[in-house]
Amino acid sequence: MPVRQLCFLSLISLLLGACAVTPPAGGTQGALAFQRTLAGLDSLELARTRGQLAAQPGNADAQIRLALLLAQSKTGNGDLAKAQALLDHLLKANDEAAQALHPLARLLAEHLAERQRLESQIERQGAQLKDSQRKVQELQEKIDRLAEIERSLPSAARPGVRP
Repeated sequence: MPVRQLCFLSLISLLLGACAVTPPAGGTQGALAFQRTLAGLDSLELARTRGQLAAQPGNADAQIRLALLLAQSKTGNGDLAKAQALLDHLLKANDEAAQALHPLARLLAEHLAERQRLESQIERQGAQLKDSQRKVQELQEKIDRLAEIERSLPSAARPGVRP
């Protein structure tokens, strides 16, 4: 009987172990898992990872991971265009690994395009704000000069003041 129970428990543990298979390291699941790990990396680790991924230009998984890394706000604004170019290249690829990543790549490309649009809009609005502040300052200076001129006039020459 104990042998039978041992066999039964072994069979159950084998079946349960088969249910707990981890997702593959590549593909969409792997890219999403990689994205989660990026948040904990410092700039040195990001640079090292970037170099490792850049050394694999033909690998679709490496391309999408590099695009995710470049899209991080820690890496700088110039990297958004590089990430977008990687995603565009990935979307044009027809191999099986790349096609499996197309939905995620499309989503990321749309996200990056929107982010670039918003960043350029912020830059334009910042320039407009500076221009408006400069004009306000110029107008305030004109008002101050006019007030000084008005104070320097004799009281009889001031409009609205009766002698």
